[in-house]
Amino acid sequence: MQFSKLIIFDWDGTLMDSVARIVSAMRVTAEAVRLSVPEEQAVKDIIGLSLEPALVRLFGQLPDDQKSQFLARYRDEYVDLNTTPTPLFSDAIDTLDALRTSGHGVAVATGKARRGLDRVWQETRVGHLFHGSRCADETCGKPDPEMLHQLMQEFQVSERDTIMVGDSVHDMQMARAAGVHAIGVDFGVHDADRLKAAGAVHVISQLQQLPALIKGDVWPD
Repeated sequence: MQFSKLIIFDWDGTLMDSVARIVSAMRVTAEAVRLSVPEEQAVKDIIGLSLEPALVRLFGQLPDDQKSQFLARYRDEYVDLNTTPTPLFSDAIDTLDALRTSGHGVAVATGKARRGLDRVWQETRVGHLFHGSRCADETCGKPDPEMLHQLMQEFQVSERDTIMVGDSVHDMQMARAAGVHAIGVDFGVHDADRLKAAGAVHVISQLQQLPALIKGDVWPD
């Protein structure tokens, strides 16, 4: 299948409004396993990373038994115990439909594990809207560019015709490392200034702005 462009999305904070739940689950879990409870912004700053490197940033190197306890409790907290809503952003589905209709490939590159992405795809019933995906437990995590390299290779799309869309500096850094265009969204974990400093070419405030922006094809040389 040949695409005019390949649009690769981050998931949490970009397509799904899940940041508040991640922050709440992480802080509750830290308290439950008797770790120092991190500040809200500190948790936001690790969203997009795979879970184990995120823990190192927040808590340092934990003993294996404490790390295992944290990981098990966090998964229970996030999936089953925490009641903070995690809806898709209201314009996400229409935006994905518009991109597909325009002949673009649509994919996901996420810090979630495959099990987590499959679960939210099943819950939201949107998995059919994506041509491909890469998860942090399948290859190198962000900001390493390997997820993007693999997706470009899978769909035979060049760096010039690939766009990464995300809400964190980790997404922008990954895009820059892969040599692809980066578009930030300012309604997730990081604001426009931080996204631009990390490599965003454009920053948007609504997903529905994306199809017109891509159609305009306004990119720096």
